[in-house]
Amino acid sequence: MAQWTSAIGPAQLALQLKAQQPRPAGAGVRKPPAYRALADGIRLLVLEGRVPAAARLPAERELAVALSVSRTTVAAAYEALRGEGFLESRRGAGSWTAVPAGHPLPGRGLEPLPPEQLGSMIDLGCAALPAPEPWLTRGVQGALEELPPYAHTHGDYPAGLPALRQMLAERYTARGIPTMPEQIMVTTGAMGAMDAICHLFAGRGERIAVESPSYANILQLMREAGARLVPIAMAEGLTGWDLPRWRQVLRDAAPRLAYVVADFHNPTGALADEDQRRQLVDAARSAGTVLVVDETMSELWLDEDLDMPRPVCAFDPAGATVLTVGSASKAFWAGMRIGWVRAAPDVIRSLVAARAYADLGTPVLEQLAVNWLMATGGWEQAVELRRVQARENRDALVAAVRRELPDWEFHVPRGGLTLWVRTGGLSGSRLAEVGERVGVRVPSGPRFGVDGAFEGYVRLPFTVGGPVAEEAAARLAAAARLVETGGGSGGAEPPRTFVA
Repeated sequence: MAQWTSAIGPAQLALQLKAQQPRPAGAGVRKPPAYRALADGIRLLVLEGRVPAAARLPAERELAVALSVSRTTVAAAYEALRGEGFLESRRGAGSWTAVPAGHPLPGRGLEPLPPEQLGSMIDLGCAALPAPEPWLTRGVQGALEELPPYAHTHGDYPAGLPALRQMLAERYTARGIPTMPEQIMVTTGAMGAMDAICHLFAGRGERIAVESPSYANILQLMREAGARLVPIAMAEGLTGWDLPRWRQVLRDAAPRLAYVVADFHNPTGALADEDQRRQLVDAARSAGTVLVVDETMSELWLDEDLDMPRPVCAFDPAGATVLTVGSASKAFWAGMRIGWVRAAPDVIRSLVAARAYADLGTPVLEQLAVNWLMATGGWEQAVELRRVQARENRDALVAAVRRELPDWEFHVPRGGLTLWVRTGGLSGSRLAEVGERVGVRVPSGPRFGVDGAFEGYVRLPFTVGGPVAEEAAARLAAAARLVETGGGSGGAEPPRTFVA
């Protein structure tokens, strides 16, 4: 019986490998043999989870044709990978990827670093800050006081607690978007909301238009659902969305769904202006595409003089085109797994009905805590504390990266939690791999793209500040030197424990 559980075709693998092409080696740096470069490329894809473990690789002849190299080169690369434990083979069953003993199984999204590793590793993989105390504790205490009446019920509220649905509807109405509780479904985080929407609107094989780059975990969720992703390139810098391109793709590809992050886009930090929002809605309506708008960053403006544009759903008064997703995870705390969907009442009813076959509902205690915070003003005070933390971290990280890595390029966003950085021609995948060995964890650009795009980028979140930000930039600079000089394929000095 074959040991592989999935397969990757020669064209797809070749596309991801070609996107990894490193910049030309400097004087005195020996270029690795072709088979070694190929083996390193496949190993990187496995370590990053972009080619999963137990994935059947193409036959040697097929991959050689796709890459325009000799079969001998592919055979030598496969043999090197087998020797390192990254490939297993059996006559008649082919060759499939593996993870050597002692290596953690790579995830395909952006999983938080286990707490026990935080002593020696600076984690820039997860764009989430610690809880804004004392507001987490106060919210939970308030929830416990309000829990007894709910404890006498079955506890299942597929649409969410009525009190929280009412509260969220009132908050949209206060933003100038008249909303009824019947237009709200509470979910288990924004990921729960997106999962429900994808299953309702985009069955296996359906097209979904996405920004390129876009949020890695959502892209992977869509892939796992069997969607066909249609990437639409972001405009250069923080200028946001190329609307003529959006109109063309929506018209020609006719995707069932389109997913956008209009407020401090993840990962670029771009903020769509009102004209872009209006045009996005018009383009989706004309194409018959449902526009899913991720608002999880909408409250995280960091510059005091910034006037926030109206929500995207303000340009869809009939409510037939736009679905809005919100969450407590970014604005408050990632451990508070509360999200929500705002949509037309008939869409909400369909989402709630489908939920009977998923998670049935969202934890009551956490819903009560969010409702207590929003009802008492604690939410606004907690979010303001979050903005102060993120602003200080952003400024510290920007200064440290500019000092340690002057060749790296980026635009400083006015809000959100992420910095999208062009790495001076270095491979983001190799930086991510070497970074883990020198004590800094950073996600590479291809995690945020489709089919290997953005190899020359990394994403840096505003989750560390002060001396930790300076140390993170220093470790990134050390990783960059190793990659640039070809020293990233061997061992590296183990990271020293860093205590801030």
